[in-house]
Amino acid sequence: MHDADKDEIDLRCPQIVADNAAKGLELRRQFGRGGTEVGVARATELKNRERLAPSTIRRMVSYFARHEVDKRGKNYGNGKNPSAGYIAWLLWGGDEGRAWAIELKKKIGNAPDI
Repeated sequence: MHDADKDEIDLRCPQIVADNAAKGLELRRQFGRGGTEVGVARATELKNRERLAPSTIRRMVSYFARHEVDKRGKNYGNGKNPSAGYIAWLLWGGDEGRAWAIELKKKIGNAPDI
């Protein structure tokens, strides 16, 4: 990938992804569970719509692939008593974050971080 090509790709998440991450942070604060420090850091980057590194996009795709199983857990999606897996999923951008990261990974491939 040429530098000019990389500059044309927006590595900042859409607002809905930022909103999901903010919701995950709020639920984690409220319920005291869900996600790791890495998940909290990712949510903070997403909430602030920071420009992510290509390697971060690839890590997001990897996270979602590993944690798809969490959607089958008890209280997944329950706003009144959310599962830790649901909170963690939101920290990484939720379903919209997953779709965005997968599409973006197709565009960036193995582009290096700068």
